[in-house]
Amino acid sequence: MTAARGFQLLRSGIPGVEVVAADSALAFGRHTHDDFGIGLIERGAQKSASGRGMVEAGAGDMITVNPGEVHDGKPFDATGRRWRMLYVDPALLLPAAADVSPGAAFEFTAPVIRDAVLAARFHALFEAATAPGESGLASEVALLSLIARLLRPVPRRRSALVAGVATARERIDDDPQASPSLAAMASDAGLSRYQFLRAFTRLTGLPPHAYLLQRRVQHARRLVRGGLPLAETAAASGFSDQSHMTRCFVRSFGLTPGAFALG
Repeated sequence: MTAARGFQLLRSGIPGVEVVAADSALAFGRHTHDDFGIGLIERGAQKSASGRGMVEAGAGDMITVNPGEVHDGKPFDATGRRWRMLYVDPALLLPAAADVSPGAAFEFTAPVIRDAVLAARFHALFEAATAPGESGLASEVALLSLIARLLRPVPRRRSALVAGVATARERIDDDPQASPSLAAMASDAGLSRYQFLRAFTRLTGLPPHAYLLQRRVQHARRLVRGGLPLAETAAASGFSDQSHMTRCFVRSFGLTPGAFALG
C-alpha cells in the first residue's frame, strides 16, 4: 500500500484493476484516464465536469468515468471528501461487458448514480480486489455482477471526429514524446490554426497541448508501472524534467510518480 496527500494506492489482487482510497480536499484539474473509473463517495461531496456536463456527487453516490473522458473534481468545502475508486482496464471490462450483452458497445452513460444495490456490488468487487488470497472466481463473479447493473448498451456509432483532427489525435496517441506544432497539425488537417484549435478542443474536450500532456502522463504511468526509473520515464515521455512530470501526475492522480512506483 502506498499513501500520499490523503491518497492510498492499495495492492490489487485482480490483474487489470487498480485500487485507490482517498480522503482529501485536493481539487483535480481537467484530465483523462485510459481506464474505466468506478467509485463511491463515502463522506462529503464534490462537483465535477464530465462528458455529460457539470455534476455533483455526495455521500452514497457512485461516480463513473469512461476512458478518455475529460473530467475534473473539487470538494464542496475545505473538509474535502472521502471516496474509493476502481480503475478497470478496458481489456478486462469490455470482454466482461460482452458476456452481459453480446455484440453491444458499452460506455458509462451516467457520471453520478444513486443505487444501493450497485453500491453493495461495488463494495464486493473492492473487497475482492484487496482481500489477501481472494480467489479468482470470487473476483470474476463480483466484476460481472457489478457490470450487469452498471453498464447500459449504446448504439455503435461512427466517430464524430473529422478526419484531419482524428489523424492528429492518433499521432499524439502513438508518439506522445513528440512536440508537434499547431501550425503543422492544422496544415495536415487542411484547416487554419484557429479552425483546428476549435475543432480539436470541441471534439476531444481538451486543447491540443493539454491533450498532449494527458497522453504523456498516461504513457509515463505505464513506464513507471513497468519499473523504469523516474528520470528516464520523464525523458521517455516528453516532459522537460522529472519535476514537470511529477506536477502533472499529482494534478491528474493525486499521487506522485514515486508513489505509483512503490504501489
